[in-house]
Amino acid sequence: MTVRAQLSLSAPNASPVGGERIRLLEAVAREGSISAAARAMGISYKAAWDAVDSLNNLFGRPVVDAQTGGRRGGGAALTPEGLKLVETFHRLEAELARTLRALEPEIAGTGLSATGLMWSFLMRTSARNTLRGTVTAITDGAVNAEVVLALSDSTTLTAVITRDSVRDLGLFPGREATALIKTSFVILAPAGEARRTSARNRIEGVIARREDGAVNSEITLDIGGGKTLTAIITLHSADELGFAVGQPACALIDATHVILAVD
Repeated sequence: MTVRAQLSLSAPNASPVGGERIRLLEAVAREGSISAAARAMGISYKAAWDAVDSLNNLFGRPVVDAQTGGRRGGGAALTPEGLKLVETFHRLEAELARTLRALEPEIAGTGLSATGLMWSFLMRTSARNTLRGTVTAITDGAVNAEVVLALSDSTTLTAVITRDSVRDLGLFPGREATALIKTSFVILAPAGEARRTSARNRIEGVIARREDGAVNSEITLDIGGGKTLTAIITLHSADELGFAVGQPACALIDATHVILAVD
């Protein structure tokens, strides 16, 4: 049996970054746009954008600097962090391959598959929005605590979790954490029309993409700092509110709907 190394970089409760996404980054660098990279990879434009959004949200800084718009889909390039990610991935991949070649004689005949040997047992989540940030404040209550996460220099996200969870996760100001938010928990309103609401989080941004289905509309909001928020609302609501690419909008998120995870 020949053992081949399959490397993936992972964070808790997030999809792993494997060879396919690294190849997408390389295609972006080579082709200069998301649409051209998608064609080169043989995937849909939406799938490519979803992958780019996921990568930008997962890491502390954006790995792809992309602009939407135009019939060609806008331009895109890797940031210095993106270039470093690709370089680091390939270096780790080479080291892993070298290690496995040395171990290959020892696992020959054991029945182990390369996939089984290399698989990282990750807890996956159905939450579409996975946002990396830094804890800036924790306010304790009788039972719950309010945790403020800085997603960028201008955007914060507040989560309400139990005090036990704060202790179990080891949260403190300055520690990095990941926020998980299901798309169905993100309420969108046109900019300037988000009236008084009980939602703790009011995050402003610009609509980057809108994908319509038969019943629902998936809307991606650029919230700055290379990060995005995705909401799924009814097609009727999207039309009634006049949501269109380039239009400013506001995302409303209840703090109790934000799940926090740490490395």
